[in-house]
Amino acid sequence: MLHLDDAATTPVRREALEAMWPYLTAEFGNPSSTHDLGTRAQDGLTRARRAVAGVLGARASEITFTAGGTEAANLAIKGLALADPRGRHLVTSPIEHEAVTASMDYLVRHHGFEASMVAVDAAGVVRPEALAHVLRPDTTLVSIAYASNEIGTVQDLAALVPLAHQAGALFHTDAVQAAGWLDLDVRALGVDALTISGHKVGAPKGVGAAYLRGRLPVEPLVHGGGQERGRRSGTENVAGAVGLATALRIAEAGRVDDAETVTVRREAFVTGVLDRVPTAMLTGHRERRLPGHASFCFPGTAGEAVLLELERSGIRCSSGSACAAGRDEPSPALLALGLDPDVAGTAVRMTFGASVSDADLDRTATTLAEAVRALTTLGQGALAEEPPRPAEASAPGVP
Repeated sequence: MLHLDDAATTPVRREALEAMWPYLTAEFGNPSSTHDLGTRAQDGLTRARRAVAGVLGARASEITFTAGGTEAANLAIKGLALADPRGRHLVTSPIEHEAVTASMDYLVRHHGFEASMVAVDAAGVVRPEALAHVLRPDTTLVSIAYASNEIGTVQDLAALVPLAHQAGALFHTDAVQAAGWLDLDVRALGVDALTISGHKVGAPKGVGAAYLRGRLPVEPLVHGGGQERGRRSGTENVAGAVGLATALRIAEAGRVDDAETVTVRREAFVTGVLDRVPTAMLTGHRERRLPGHASFCFPGTAGEAVLLELERSGIRCSSGSACAAGRDEPSPALLALGLDPDVAGTAVRMTFGASVSDADLDRTATTLAEAVRALTTLGQGALAEEPPRPAEASAPGVP
């Protein structure tokens, strides 16, 4: 099977597994223990924290390990908003991951906050003027993803972050999809919080990290023994942290070359799909998008039917966020682009890394075109076979 669903998850890197193995076997100590086994576990955790901080251009004390990207986003948003709010106003966009929108919804429902959605354009870009329009004197936090998991659009954080800071608000960015593809240097980005997930860069599921700038007050979500400098209680997942640090470091080392290679392949693939399927609609920004991200809508089909046809041909992909899989309603992110609900329901997303070849993508484009053609013809045939509908009765006096 050809895996074109890296935005949902990636295979665990062998190097990450090998680095984790000692902490799953002989070095199984609790890092809070004061004996030698605990001390060695703490040393492993410390090295992992420093490695993640190195990739992010942060201090080790600014890194908090979590159980994944969702918890990291929850900690950043709820933790910063509740700890020292300058106001009760939040800002996000309609194309964010559910971890962000649900966190803000929680603050609105249970803590009296108000949230505003900054509009995106038809390519999913948050324009600076749109953000400036919704910022208020009582805005306490802005959360806008570095790159969209559904459409791949990359935001210009350099233009957005200063606007939030000028308004006196903090800025969090969900960098789960950006990790391994884009520069994560938090000093250069200027963000106050940034969150990542291990299993999107070749680490296991169940581990993530949050960068929280300096000594910003953070209200913890998990209370207990005060681990992670009091920001996230609970015995640390040492093996997971080591796996995350290892995978992230490897991804960063090859990031520039991989991004260049994969961008060229993606462009050839997108061109091939658009040439083979005249009705296809690329969603997201054509150039300002993640290197290995290609998302389309195919009007006249059903996205799930296209996915099934591709899977029968040995190609795995998705219709969008794995966290929203199984829902019947159209994606809010696609609707925010101005797409008709019927068109949004035809979405197909292909996401891939450097191991996917030009030949793999050419085969995918051909298979995709055949699937869309067959499904469109089938749909038109079904319409042609429908019996004529009875004429509607006219109201009195209306011809």
